[in-house]
Amino acid sequence: MKSITAQKPLDELLENLGKAKMLFVVGCGTCPTVLGTGGVEQVSSLAEELRKKGKQVKGSMVLPVACEPLPLDARREFISSVKGAEAVLVMSCAYGVRAVADYLEIPVLPALNTLFVGREVGPGVFVEECSQCGDCVLALTGGICPITMCAKSLFNGPCGGSVAGKCEINTEVPCGWQLIIDRLATLGRLSQLGEIIPFHNWSTSPAGGPRRYSIE
Repeated sequence: MKSITAQKPLDELLENLGKAKMLFVVGCGTCPTVLGTGGVEQVSSLAEELRKKGKQVKGSMVLPVACEPLPLDARREFISSVKGAEAVLVMSCAYGVRAVADYLEIPVLPALNTLFVGREVGPGVFVEECSQCGDCVLALTGGICPITMCAKSLFNGPCGGSVAGKCEINTEVPCGWQLIIDRLATLGRLSQLGEIIPFHNWSTSPAGGPRRYSIE
């Protein structure tokens, strides 16, 4: 699974930076490197674009895993490298931005948009398969999430608007419920569709603020 990201427009980055002149650029050696959005090449390219716009780039660094806490020695080295910068641009998912922000007392800004967490289904092709809603029903739907895979997030069966297995909203998108039906048929469990799934427990979704989980 990968955090899928896309680079923000340079104009947006410059607006967010405001009057900050001395900058530091951080990349990530995992997901953004694989996707070509925040690896060594992209960090170097962004630094050059910023210089052309009159910014000074004090330095740059690609962290092995931006979203994971750095060991103490590595954290001290990172903080020392950033010292003197007025702002930091992070080319990682939002998790990485949040982690880097914990180390510093200057603005830490995202250089990428975090789109979703996805599985690679083909060379360079990623698909979102889980909305992390906190109340999983995959046991009832053949391992295919209706909330994520259905364009309308319908919870109890198809809408009837699909054509040849494609969604009426976008003919390039497979009908999520057609995928569920086909999978249950293959498993010999199609009769499960005759059961009404209870109301979804949305209290476990992100709507109530940041979620927290503690290991007892």
